[in-house]
Amino acid sequence: DDDDDDDHVFGFISLFNLTERKGTPCAEQIKELILSKCENCEECVVEQLDKLLNDNSKPVGFLLSERFINVPAQIALPMHQQLQKELEETQRTNKPCEKCYYYLMISKTFEEASKKPCHGGPQPKDLMFANAEEEFFYEKALLKFNYSVHKESDTCLGGQWSFDDVPMKPLRTVMLIPAGQINAIMDKLKEYLSV
Repeated sequence: DDDDDDDHVFGFISLFNLTERKGTPCAEQIKELILSKCENCEECVVEQLDKLLNDNSKPVGFLLSERFINVPAQIALPMHQQLQKELEETQRTNKPCEKCYYYLMISKTFEEASKKPCHGGPQPKDLMFANAEEEFFYEKALLKFNYSVHKESDTCLGGQWSFDDVPMKPLRTVMLIPAGQINAIMDKLKEYLSV
């Protein structure tokens, strides 16, 4: 009976090594998309991002993490911890998966629609994350930029819930996080979720 099944899925996490899969259509399309969305960034950001995405000596992993809406952030910590355990096991047993020096993440974010855009995108205090735990990745990111998905958005998250609510503009925030910062991020997550 499927109703008695205890294997319910509330979220997922995975890592796709862009450097290891270099040359495959999927990896190249992801890099092309990220670079195309960086078109309004300062030239030095575009150049640095392009350099890091194409540096074979320091692999970049595309971190995919999502949880169902209304599932609390507490699920995020065990998901990230399990991913780190699996990556350590892969390294220990020499399975095919290069160590990543950077993690590339795209987060669902929002800013007040009435805010005037400033050069470089919204300031951290003006940026709201759909998954609050992703703000800790943002704080440790080496590179970060936002792009609007207002025209592509069909979600109610960017709208108004009541007449008193401020309309929200949906964004995507791209972050490149040094792998060496993951332990500090996990510590912040533990602290945040223990309150």
